[in-house]
Amino acid sequence: MNINWKYLWESFTRQMFELGGYKTVLEGLQNTLIIAIGGFVIGLILGILLAVMQLLPDNKITRVVKTVSKLYVGLFRGTPIVVQLLVGWYVLKPMLGIQQASALSWGLVIFGMNSGAYMSEIIRGGILSVDKGQTEAGRSLGLNYFQTMFRIVMPQAFKNSLPSIGNELIAIVKETSVAGFVSVVDLQVAFKLQNTVYNPIICYLALAVVYIVLVVIFTLLIKLIERRMRKSDQR
Repeated sequence: MNINWKYLWESFTRQMFELGGYKTVLEGLQNTLIIAIGGFVIGLILGILLAVMQLLPDNKITRVVKTVSKLYVGLFRGTPIVVQLLVGWYVLKPMLGIQQASALSWGLVIFGMNSGAYMSEIIRGGILSVDKGQTEAGRSLGLNYFQTMFRIVMPQAFKNSLPSIGNELIAIVKETSVAGFVSVVDLQVAFKLQNTVYNPIICYLALAVVYIVLVVIFTLLIKLIERRMRKSDQR
């Protein structure tokens, strides 16, 4: 099959620039970044809380807290993000009567909650990798459990978990491609809208390039943070 690349490229550039298609793409890029970065921040905060909950000293009350945390993690790790988006948008939203929430804000929350489940396991692994002597040293200085955890253990756990945390950020960026299931104009939807002349080849190639650029940028940022943390450890 012969592909007329010149015609495909000309029709694509005409749709993008002459007919203003780039505006939709920029909107999709903006929404993708909002969901990815916002969901990452929500997931990181939620993940830290869930990880700490699972590692609380054992007693009757904390057993309930640990069970709730494990159920949450199991639920969000055991179901696809697409299912979570659809259930949240078409089932939970009407049930809760949240009519004012936009698709973008709802998608942001769902992605954050999903990421929180994965982040909790990453952070928990980082906490367990810290030598127990660090915790004992903190308690011997008169710090309580939470002071020891957040002042001594958590900073070290974060450094140990940073590569995995970076991978989770990259995963969220790519997973935003399913946000269109709840009417969010993300990058994938934006490029599909430019496919008005049946030009999927160039559209999807351009979409792939944009995702690759985003992933490379976030990867470099994570590596920069890792490098600075290593330098701070050497001082």
